[in-house]
Formats: sequence, C-alpha cells, structure tokens
Amino acid sequence: MAKYTLKRFGMALITLLIVASLTFLLMNCIPGGPWQSEKALSKATVEALNEKYGLDKPLYVQLGIYLKNMFCGDLGVSFKMQKNRPVVDIIMEMFPVSAGIGFFSLLWAILLGIPLGCIAAYKRGTWVDSLLRIICTLGVSMPSFVVASLLLTTFAGSNASLRIFPTIFDASLGAKTYVLPCFALGFYPMCYIARQARSSMLDAFGQDYIKTARAKGLKNSVVIFKHALRNALIPVITYLGPQIAFVFCGGFVIEKVFTIPGLGRYFINSILSRDYPVIMGTTIFLAAFIIFMNFIVDVMYHIVDPRIKLAGGEK
Repeated sequence: MAKYTLKRFGMALITLLIVASLTFLLMNCIPGGPWQSEKALSKATVEALNEKYGLDKPLYVQLGIYLKNMFCGDLGVSFKMQKNRPVVDIIMEMFPVSAGIGFFSLLWAILLGIPLGCIAAYKRGTWVDSLLRIICTLGVSMPSFVVASLLLTTFAGSNASLRIFPTIFDASLGAKTYVLPCFALGFYPMCYIARQARSSMLDAFGQDYIKTARAKGLKNSVVIFKHALRNALIPVITYLGPQIAFVFCGGFVIEKVFTIPGLGRYFINSILSRDYPVIMGTTIFLAAFIIFMNFIVDVMYHIVDPRIKLAGGEK
C-alpha cells in the first residue's frame, strides 16, 4: 500500500505540473489581459501594474516562478476581484459553500439512484422498469440549467405556480434554501447512477454465484443487496470519483442560476474578469481534488472486492 501511495503521489505531482503549465499557456494565448475594463487605463498605469505583479517578464520566467510558488503552497494573489488577497484564502472561503451544496446533492442522488437501479433491474421488462428508464433518460439528457429553470418556474419566483422556495440562495433561511439547488445539481448524477446500477445488476444476475445463491433458497432481498449489489457497485464507484470532485467544487451553472456564493460561481466571474491567479488556483485545486478522488476510488475497489489488487501495491 505504501509503495502504491508513493507511486500515485509522484504521478499526481506530474499531472498537476502539466495542468498548471497548460492552463497558464492557454490563458496567455487569449487576446487581452487582466487590466482591460470599461475605463481604459493609461499606458504608464498598465506598465506599472505589470511590473508590480511580474507580468512584464517573459512567459517562461512567469511560469517558472508560478510553479515554484505553487509547490510551496502559494497560488498568488487576486488581481481584480479581491485585490491582493491570497488565492488560497479565497478558495478556502468559497469551497465550504460549494461543498455543502455538493454533499447534499450527491447524498440524495446516491441514496435514491442505487435502489432505483436495483429495482429497475429486478423488475426488468415491467412498467416499473420502463418508467424508471424514461425518467433516467430524461435526467441524463437535460442540461442542469434546464432543470434549474423548471424548478424556479414551478416552485419559486413571483410567477411560480407554487411559491415554496426562495429564488436566491440564502443560508440564513435554513434547509429550504438548499432544496432547489441540491435537486437541480443532483438530478443528473442520480439518473446516471440508477442507469449504471441497473446495467451492472443485470450483468450480476446472470453470474453463476447468483444462480447458486438462489438455488440455496435465499430471499430475493439477500440475493440483490448482499451478493449482486457488491459487484454491481464497481461502475458506480468509478463514476462517483471525479463526479464528487466536480460537484463539491461547485456546479458552475447551478451556482450562477441560484446566486450561490460558492467556488463555481466565483470561478466563472474570475474568467470574465481575467483574474489570472484565481483562474489558475481554482483549476489546480479542482485537478488536485479529482486526482485525490481517483485515488480513493482505487482504494474502494479493493475494499468492495478484495480480489482487485492495487497496481504496484502489496500482493
């Protein structure tokens, strides 16, 4: 396990290096700069700002300095949105808000998606299976902003048919302010998880060990949830790894629609403002989170099915 962890850590550092370099180069390939605004700045002011933040140096020098600082835990300071504030502090302030929304979104998606997938597989060919497949197909086909718009039109706003929930996220309102954004953000993962669980369960039902369990006279609930579900969870776990990272770091569209002060909405605003350090820092943070979750997924494989060995780990 220790050997495997060290190997993955080394690969993670290389991956972060590549992500940071590509993001930096792509940002600087786009025409314009962070000092562009409605009010044009004088040439002398722009030169002074470039000198202050090191933007007057050659690109390879800027990149080298940034990578060196990045591996020391320094992601720079914001140029515009929160001027001179460390990017690390901004991420640590915004991330908990996005993580809270993401946690509850994935929680209901998992708790509902896996049982629905099992039921659809067990009731294969019946109206229950057909209905669940229609719902899940709609869920994976509709963009999140469409789901959010439908929810707002129905349950919030002055013209809504049922004015139950607020249109704008406000933590002071308690649990009801989480309902619409969490449902909109978790609807796609729930439907996708249900489809994956159904497909995996159908495959598991055809295996010899399931036939043996049924031949022993075990109850259907035991066969489904103790024997079949264990192996059927592998594709679901694979999907959840990167999905957790994306959802926890903010559903960009959902946060924009519901005006949630989270990391996703702030990331979009930083792109519009050309706040380079914030763009870089958020991208690197998301990449590191995805790498970490992929590592957790590999460990979970071994926990769910001990026959699966960690590559490069102990046998």
